[in-house]
Amino acid sequence: MPDIHIRREHRLGLTKAREVAWQWAEDAEKRLSMECTVIEGEISDTVEFTRSGAKGTLTVAADHFEVDAKLGFLLAAFSKSIQAEIEKNLDALLESSAAKAAAAKPVKAAKKAAAKVAKAAPKVAAKSAVKAVKK
Repeated sequence: MPDIHIRREHRLGLTKAREVAWQWAEDAEKRLSMECTVIEGEISDTVEFTRSGAKGTLTVAADHFEVDAKLGFLLAAFSKSIQAEIEKNLDALLESSAAKAAAAKPVKAAKKAAAKVAKAAPKVAAKSAVKAVKK
């Protein structure tokens, strides 16, 4: 049984979730001297991480993240604070990604509406011209 188990649900989809996982892995490598390996799959990815006294995986799926880590004897005494730090970092990345996605939605909606108007404009103009000719 892992010393640390964290599961976080999300609505990012696999592509955005991969971006979050890569950020998490880069941060773990820099700040915690972890060695991370990403194994990409069709429906999920696995980030394997290891360093002296700790090893584990981060499973990345379209709807959730799952961290399982096994700590060595010396780090096991700090498992609660290590888990809290992992949760904080993962939650911050998820929050940032969700905020970016939310900010992009109005822009996408506006572009979609503008495209519809542009597509309909020639039809409206043609109908107006036909009405003018009939008068």
